[in-house]
Amino acid sequence: MNSQSSTIIEQVRVLDPLTQTDRIADVWIEEGVIKAIESQLPPRENSNYISGQNCIFAPGLVDLYSHSGEPGHEDRETLASLLKAATAGGCTRVAILPNTLPPLDHPALISTLQQKSQGFFDSKSTRLHFWASLTLGREGQKMTELADLMPVAVGFTDNRSLEDLGLLRHLLEYLKPFGQNIALSPVNQQLKGNGVMREGETSIRFGLPGDPAISETTALATILEIVGEINTPVHLMRISTRRGVELIREAKMRGLPITASVTWLHLLLNTGSIASYHPSLHLAPPLGNESDRKALIAAIKEGIIDAIAIDHRPYTYEEKTVSFAEAPPGAIGLELALPLLWEKLVITGQLSALQLWQALSLNPCHCLQQKPASLTPGNRAEAILFHPQASWKVTANNLQSLSHNTFWLNQTITGKVLEMWNF
Repeated sequence: MNSQSSTIIEQVRVLDPLTQTDRIADVWIEEGVIKAIESQLPPRENSNYISGQNCIFAPGLVDLYSHSGEPGHEDRETLASLLKAATAGGCTRVAILPNTLPPLDHPALISTLQQKSQGFFDSKSTRLHFWASLTLGREGQKMTELADLMPVAVGFTDNRSLEDLGLLRHLLEYLKPFGQNIALSPVNQQLKGNGVMREGETSIRFGLPGDPAISETTALATILEIVGEINTPVHLMRISTRRGVELIREAKMRGLPITASVTWLHLLLNTGSIASYHPSLHLAPPLGNESDRKALIAAIKEGIIDAIAIDHRPYTYEEKTVSFAEAPPGAIGLELALPLLWEKLVITGQLSALQLWQALSLNPCHCLQQKPASLTPGNRAEAILFHPQASWKVTANNLQSLSHNTFWLNQTITGKVLEMWNF
């Protein structure tokens, strides 16, 4: 046995959302397997000792959906840089959206990307999964060869609104027997129009085109009616409104087979943040008002919204260095989500540590129909060591992502992932 095959983390805070336990213990990992988690372990020769003081040992994060620049926009992000960013942020699994160039609508392309990402993988990095497109073409008028894509894809999504409701019905009917993951984005484009922030008094004051809350809720209500009729399980992406939460609560009470997610930025910021006109706060859907934000946090606590997605969306400096309304919507987040969510929500008592980890790790696995990581001795290690008090400055040099489109650029934040195990 060499010194690197056995690691003992001493007196670390162990968070396990699977067993709902939060305790201080020693953790022993040997040859990629969790051998023991005990209040105190006896000394072991030839082991690498790590102090766990003020640190957290917990399952790795699982991101339901994020964007890759590769293929087509490698100047924004490559698979290699995305993997580095995800690893730095504590994500042991990330599911990549199909909106690449060309889109992920052919099994050969997905297989090629899988093989390439596996070439970068080691026991201290992220595993990538790939969503496949539901439909073909810019207008989404024809479904992809779904059966051919099933063996290589984690599920199906267009990552945008599907305006042809007859086609949506047909897709859900076709996919129902296969038990595939289906993720839908509830947006009514006609109601959204050219809106770039949530419609209301603030959008009028800021002089920006408004996107009404009903652009989400009318689309969401329609999807829920179709799901209620066909009973095909779906995942609802990027819920951003208080009324959206109410609709999902009602649907779950009716027993509809749905899960839902919110992006991390919608839990931290509201329309008031747009006073800076920072182009990285132009998001889709737009940031909501404070009542939306509070409703989304409460929905995470209640389990109405199952998961927090990072929705990492890189853009080059040139693409984002324009006016707020002209900037493409989206921001990076793989390296920032965990420290900022911990600082803004856990430290302030709005979420418990276990509630946050359940929404970032355990429940995303359930949404993807994947087996979650287990900290039970005997299981392979899929975990991270997180120091919530470690400060660092978010700079172009410190970020692993090729793109730096974030509201927190050149700011100091608290919380950093120190180590990852992903065997």
